[in-house]
Amino acid sequence: MSDHSSTPTPIDGAALLEEVEAFHRRFNVFPSEAAYVAVTLWDAHAHLIECFEITPRIAFLSPEPGSGKSRALEIIETLTPRSVTTVSASANALYRLVGMPEGLPTVLFDEVDTIFGPKAGTDEALRGFLNAGYRRTSGAVRCVGEGSNQNAQVFPSYCAVAMAGLGSLPDTVLSRSVIIRMRKRAPNETVEPYRQRRDQKVGNALRDRLAKWADTVRDRVAEAWPEMPEGVTDRPADVWEALLAVADAAGGRWPERARAACLELVHAGHDNDESSLGVRLLTDLRDKVFCGADRMPTAAIIECLLRMDDAPWGDLDDKPINSRALARLLGQYVTPAGKPIKPRGIRTPSGFPKGYYAEDLADAWLRYCSPAPAEVRHVRHTATPQVNGGESVAEAPPASATWSATNATPLTTAS
Repeated sequence: MSDHSSTPTPIDGAALLEEVEAFHRRFNVFPSEAAYVAVTLWDAHAHLIECFEITPRIAFLSPEPGSGKSRALEIIETLTPRSVTTVSASANALYRLVGMPEGLPTVLFDEVDTIFGPKAGTDEALRGFLNAGYRRTSGAVRCVGEGSNQNAQVFPSYCAVAMAGLGSLPDTVLSRSVIIRMRKRAPNETVEPYRQRRDQKVGNALRDRLAKWADTVRDRVAEAWPEMPEGVTDRPADVWEALLAVADAAGGRWPERARAACLELVHAGHDNDESSLGVRLLTDLRDKVFCGADRMPTAAIIECLLRMDDAPWGDLDDKPINSRALARLLGQYVTPAGKPIKPRGIRTPSGFPKGYYAEDLADAWLRYCSPAPAEVRHVRHTATPQVNGGESVAEAPPASATWSATNATPLTTAS
């Protein structure tokens, strides 16, 4: 008679993830079902981080304090391996933390907005750690030793990182992150009070069970190439690959829920991503400023941008956009000839002001902007040529003007 007493009981990964999700729901009100799914999968992925080439960051962001960001990190701290919570750490200390023999840490950064705020210029090394550690092959090269007896040494930075902060983050960080935009709880949204002495034990027990489950699926996850939802490619696919692999390993409804969450949060991230300021500028120039005109003086462009109530152009770094900021943003992109977009002289009856030509912007519009809305694509302008030496000219528009497609002469908008 065989003895099966030593056979371990299989762990139901789907049920375990449901318990982790329920633990979050006790103390956190996230903005959507997709957020609960993403955070739960992120917790589990931290136990399997050695299986992946990329570990996504997860960022809890909100416009105001008191939105539950820090509480989310507290709960994650109880569920993830070797978690370290900090609001202040040097890059060198973090590099050494990652290299410790105990294993890769899970770094939880609260008040991360203090790193990337306008007065955080001394934290470029820390910014580099957060960006580089997203990919396994990245690290920092440092000199180790004293005096002339120094050697170059590579310090790894690959580890799981969760962040919480006010406002937004630089594009290099946002593009590497699952973004959870937290909100203040509504009066009808209630949670249990979190008491560390009591509730940490429950989270740690779930953490230990996640670790045991991870050991049973490690080989399968390491070889997995999860199928991405349609339309999720490039950097968003990199961000979600590990989370989808965890969902597939858990089974049950998690593969379906994970892909639905992926689509929802990737789409929401694109809609809210303040980092794509250049793309927003290009789109506004095409759809709301040029509107078919072939050239526009810089002064006219800035006037049009500042009239847009729902746009960020009135408050860039605490001041309205000006010609220098416009040139800096557009200079990141190139003309069809491959040269940086720059202002050029435009002939007008009153002189030669600097401005921009639609032909210089055309390639950037094609590559970076979504297709123009139908009402913009089908705009037709009436040509009203003003001749000066045989050339079309442009004038700065009054506040209620649009621009002619052939010569940028202002045409009064019908009320």
